[in-house]
Amino acid sequence: MEVFLLWHVRHARWFDGRATTHRDEAGELVWDEEDGDDLKLLGVYSSAARAEDRIQRARNLPGFRDEPDCFLVSGHTVDQDQWNDGFVSIPRDQTD
Repeated sequence: MEVFLLWHVRHARWFDGRATTHRDEAGELVWDEEDGDDLKLLGVYSSAARAEDRIQRARNLPGFRDEPDCFLVSGHTVDQDQWNDGFVSIPRDQTD
């Protein structure tokens, strides 16, 4: 069984007024939570069409209408591992 996760990215604004990058050269949605971008899960749907219906409704809501093209639908197979390896934490440089 496949399900479709619907995400929205609220991009952080730069204090110096620089333009915010929403998509890369290939048109793919980009975000960086360390830079303050906020990734939200709107829901899990049984079809891509239902996720698209939700996007259309969300585009009229406060916040979402400010970034109407920052939705992402990702398909996932139920009961299938998505992360198969461990991970390491790298301490941040305190001079940042």
